[in-house]
Amino acid sequence: MSLALRLSGVKKAYGSNRALVGLDLEIPRGVVCGLVGPNGAGKTTTFGIVGGVLKPDEGSVDLLGLGPFDPVKHGGRVTLLPQDCELNPHTSVMDLLVFYARLQGMSREGARREAERCLELVDLGDRRAQRIKQLSHGMRRRVAVAQALLGDPELVLLDEPTSGLDPDQVVRLRDVFRAQRGQRTLLISSHILSELEAACDFVVMMELGRRVLQGSMDEVTRVGHRVTYLLRGQPDLETLRTKLPDLHLELDGSLVVQGPPGVDVGAINGAVLPLLLAEGLEVLEVRRGQSLEQRWLEQRG
Repeated sequence: MSLALRLSGVKKAYGSNRALVGLDLEIPRGVVCGLVGPNGAGKTTTFGIVGGVLKPDEGSVDLLGLGPFDPVKHGGRVTLLPQDCELNPHTSVMDLLVFYARLQGMSREGARREAERCLELVDLGDRRAQRIKQLSHGMRRRVAVAQALLGDPELVLLDEPTSGLDPDQVVRLRDVFRAQRGQRTLLISSHILSELEAACDFVVMMELGRRVLQGSMDEVTRVGHRVTYLLRGQPDLETLRTKLPDLHLELDGSLVVQGPPGVDVGAINGAVLPLLLAEGLEVLEVRRGQSLEQRWLEQRG
């Protein structure tokens, strides 16, 4: 598996406050990865170390197989949107993006074309001539996202990119992020887990400076081997367990059925649904897997 990012045993402390205590993570190339964790989990510190803003106290960092961040090796290949990014308030939107594109080595005309492209991605083409100080907070945030997507970066780090956006713009940016799959690697931090679930195909969960879970979104949310049935009526759980010895069944308001490795959702439905219908139960809804929020709460115990 080709990796865009690998951290091994990374530690970072601010005085007596240990932000990272041996962080290990591996993110494949070409995925849109969600970084999940509560305040104080170490997410922003992780972004700072990956982006070269901070140095780890211990451990190794490898970006794109070229070692830790280096402005020469990674110039134009790695971009970062910090959580509290501040843009020059006195310059125009277009001039700002052209400036950053030129820093990547583009010609003036190429930089202007690239700035136009990224402004259209974030629905700000009609604001190109306005100064940054004339924009709302949400618009400034979208300009910052456009900046991070300039050129052809291989790894894009986005810390709370949808902060302050209205619902329509959140949906629009989600589509933009999903469209990057296979073209580049995105690492997105957000406290809104439903947004990450909708946008990402890979996820890393952090707590207290450590990784607690990582994998594809399907693996983490168990969409391949877990099914929840919302029923009208109460099933005979013990009878079902007797008839379905290879499946794990629980009643938690709904009937939750989980299969062992190698048993997929189709096989679970084929075994469970006839038994439920034979009991005279009405199946109101069938849901695959868990939400990312449910999975997060479950792993926290």
